[in-house]
Amino acid sequence: MAGQAQIVDRLRELARNLWWTWQPNVINLFRDLDPELWRSTDHNPVEFLKKIPTELIERRAVDLALHSRVDYAFRRLHDYLKNDDSWGATHAASLRCRPVAYFSMEFGLHESLPIYSGGLGVLAGDHLKSASDLGIPLIGIGVLWDEGYFRQSLNTDGWQQETYLEADEDLLPIEAVRLANGKLLVVSIESHVGTLKARVWRVEVGRTTLLLLDANVPENSESDRKLTSRLYGGDAKVRIRQELLLGVGGVKALQALDIHPSVIHMNEGHSAFAGLEMIRAEMEAEAIPFAEAVRDVAAMTVFTTHTPVAAGHDRFPAPMVEEHLGKIREALHLSYDDFMGLGRVYPSDTNELFCMTVLALKLSRHANGVSALHGAVSRRMWHPLYPNRTEEEVPIGHITNGVHALTWLAPPMRELYDRHLGLDWPERIRDPRTWRAIETVEDAELWETQQVLKARLIDFVRRRLAVQCERRKDGDEAMKRAGTVLDLNVLTIGFARRFATYKRANLVLRDAELLSDMINSTDKPIQLVFAGKAHPEDQYGKELIQNIIKKARVPRFSHRIVFVEDYDMNVARHLVQGVDVWLNNPRRPQEASGTSGEKVFLNGGLNFSILDGWWAEAYDGANGFAIGFGQTHSSPSVQDDRDYSALLTTLREQVVPLFYDRDATGLPRKWIARQKAAMKTLGWRFNADRMVMDYVMNSYLPAALGLSCSMPK
Repeated sequence: MAGQAQIVDRLRELARNLWWTWQPNVINLFRDLDPELWRSTDHNPVEFLKKIPTELIERRAVDLALHSRVDYAFRRLHDYLKNDDSWGATHAASLRCRPVAYFSMEFGLHESLPIYSGGLGVLAGDHLKSASDLGIPLIGIGVLWDEGYFRQSLNTDGWQQETYLEADEDLLPIEAVRLANGKLLVVSIESHVGTLKARVWRVEVGRTTLLLLDANVPENSESDRKLTSRLYGGDAKVRIRQELLLGVGGVKALQALDIHPSVIHMNEGHSAFAGLEMIRAEMEAEAIPFAEAVRDVAAMTVFTTHTPVAAGHDRFPAPMVEEHLGKIREALHLSYDDFMGLGRVYPSDTNELFCMTVLALKLSRHANGVSALHGAVSRRMWHPLYPNRTEEEVPIGHITNGVHALTWLAPPMRELYDRHLGLDWPERIRDPRTWRAIETVEDAELWETQQVLKARLIDFVRRRLAVQCERRKDGDEAMKRAGTVLDLNVLTIGFARRFATYKRANLVLRDAELLSDMINSTDKPIQLVFAGKAHPEDQYGKELIQNIIKKARVPRFSHRIVFVEDYDMNVARHLVQGVDVWLNNPRRPQEASGTSGEKVFLNGGLNFSILDGWWAEAYDGANGFAIGFGQTHSSPSVQDDRDYSALLTTLREQVVPLFYDRDATGLPRKWIARQKAAMKTLGWRFNADRMVMDYVMNSYLPAALGLSCSMPK
């Protein structure tokens, strides 16, 4: 058993590997030492252990008999790290010497490492975690954002305010990377406007490693030091330099560490410059011309696009590209026009901007969207790039996104799964037979577990609203109201995501009178919980939030419409674990995947969604609810009218009646049957293990062998 001093060292080692983020027993270890301090440090064990006195840890360890729990967690971590008996060891052993390099502008691993803004980052974080669980040799490449994405608050008028907090590297689970000679690893990126330098940090994520580039070094100019301050901040010049840092700097970091990937995976077009640097290095090392190097690098490159809207793809004017990529262009021995043509659909059209997605598609032979529908949309969108092929022959397939189940599953629900699916169910998560055992769960047990989670959500929301009221000095009345909002017995609908126009956060609120009737129904009421951020430059998105706040302050709505500020992974966890229904009503087909709903069914909630993204291939009529029948209209206003009508009809005629249809024991048997159907039909398909396995079999292994893409379309 660990001694008094050893227990602190072991806790510190546990804190330094983000494996703990999907281990409830380890999380409870930290929380039990000091619950209030744990909450106040954003559940960051590194900061927590720096702020809690060692003698207090030792005293609490004795009082709570924590020594054996710490020993057990410590042994489990080391057994996990040493375990060679994994799916990857069997199916992807060829990647062991030359791993996959996974590039992404953001990684959402946990709220204590705020280098993400939303779905793209959380998807990348879940990808790393499942690669770790499966034993896939994979290294993440990202950026250490000093100020991260903004912290959100709302003023007394309900208008979003952005605050940026500078991170303290000493309080993050990161370690500076050093070379064999002990010197800090600093990479240099040359351009016509000077040399950009970046140091490299390491984050351990179970058995995977994440390398983060940081431009805040003394060698850089003041403006360059700020390049890695804010995620998705700044103008086009800032963005292109950030993408230069990620792509070119990321490849240089791998080279400096003598890591030779067999696969380059570019998660969205932000990292497309990695392909250019790989080609440059290949030409230099092998003394081959550009065309041969492109052939070799493209064959090993996987590109995932996430954006079904043309305006969402990064584009830069040619002079700006030359300013920052001119040195690489010269090393590639390409003319100005030929180089600019790499980023254009129509290479000779000098009026066309240089597009990162076009570059990524041209430099990869394995491309995919993130759902079946998104794959079809992407083939249609980029068909002009392949004029000699039919739309169906465009080489963009799809691998539908999934979520890392153990990250998003509430501990009480995990205990239920352990009892009924078997303790090893996470290793069998992709097998449909694993999920058949859900039918053996007693209705009362499933319902009670979900009610516990709902009660936790309501408690969380009330505490957060009280803090929001206190900060705004809203007065005693508002404080009292914050402590009484939401009712455990009322159908609770959650809506939480980025407040982009196409996501239509206000659709359900269109008709105030109908909304009032539903909210204030004497026998079948509903209540709504909203959360989400608008981009700092998105005035319309901010207006959507303000309109929700205004409605929430109207007396007839105030007890049952709430907006939780500062949406992050912590808020997301509470919402996806506690709502009865998850509402998603994007304007089809603009939702590439929309993985938030995949976190909900795992915890007993039901999806109520437009047939877009993952839900278009998941809904079977009995495992949730659909809004409409997948129609689209050329007029956005007509489509909005139709979708609102369909939403209202389904809500009033299906969702609400089914929830309140109770038997003599008070159980909604038909609702519970739908919960079980969701778990049974969706659990094995829409998880990150299945997603990563699909990438390995359909993309990584063919790319590592230089084979052409055989991905399904």
